[in-house]
Amino acid sequence: MFAIRSFNLLCRRSAVSTWRNKSQSAGKRLDISGIYPPIATPFTRSEDVDYQRLDDNLKKYGSLPFRGLVVQGSNGEYPYLTLEERVEVVKRVKQALPKDKLVMAGSGCESTRATILMSQRMAEAGADCLLVVTPCFYRGRMDSQALINHYTKVADSSSVPVVLYSVPANTGLDLPVDAIIQLSQHPNIVGLKDSGGDITRIALIVQKTRLQDFQVLAGSAGFLMAAYAVGAVGGVCALANVLGQQVCDLAQLCVSGRWDEARELQYRLIEPNTAVTRQYGVPALKQAMEWFGYHGGVCRSPLQPLSKADLAQLQVKFSSNGWL
Repeated sequence: MFAIRSFNLLCRRSAVSTWRNKSQSAGKRLDISGIYPPIATPFTRSEDVDYQRLDDNLKKYGSLPFRGLVVQGSNGEYPYLTLEERVEVVKRVKQALPKDKLVMAGSGCESTRATILMSQRMAEAGADCLLVVTPCFYRGRMDSQALINHYTKVADSSSVPVVLYSVPANTGLDLPVDAIIQLSQHPNIVGLKDSGGDITRIALIVQKTRLQDFQVLAGSAGFLMAAYAVGAVGGVCALANVLGQQVCDLAQLCVSGRWDEARELQYRLIEPNTAVTRQYGVPALKQAMEWFGYHGGVCRSPLQPLSKADLAQLQVKFSSNGWL
């Protein structure tokens, strides 16, 4: 009983702090426009988090024109990390990253209560905003009403802004458009990362939320140009872990209206992007990082390394597009 009372008191205090911060900012929302790599978590051969190699990667990422980094997203293998590891990685990233870059930390858990507590820990570790994935274990009951209730409670309790995260390939659940429209009105929900790749859906979300100063981020480099064309303001792109400058170049071409040049660059990114995302996943991303001078290394079990055949195909996807 004491633990429950303490938890409720903590939530109320956090909510008061949130609204105080919002009133001081005169209603201005955090600008999240730009490109973010959802960084990988390096592991040692014994599958411990390799903080030295993480620091090495961060030094390189810090010199690229990213808006910030997503930490503990899908490509960070966050479901395989302990709570303490998740928080410690965010803390290390915040300490190493230049001050002008944002740390967007994944804090989603299956229950609302756990997500609120994880969000608090991430904010304390230095996160500038939170990326909150849809709860999905009971996906049959995760209708608009349930998700609006979940995200509203999380945003009410958070001392930093919240970004919604829809990734149906991993969760089997698309965050419904009607829920997004309603949640866009919440002053502490600043945007959405949409990884589904449905451009008509992204366009509809942009149209229906544009009066709310709501920001949409593409969840993949494979449809980044198309997303910019319909009003997205940036992207969280796995491929940016490998071809960071090139993904940022594509974004700049789109923002500058240089669509012919953007189209040619987009063509060359599609196959490598598919390879390191839905085709071969995190093991392929980590392998490609090694080719381009970053520390990818092993995945944490049960994820397994690529087979020789898959590795050869991955190399073809990059070399045939002029990257290797």
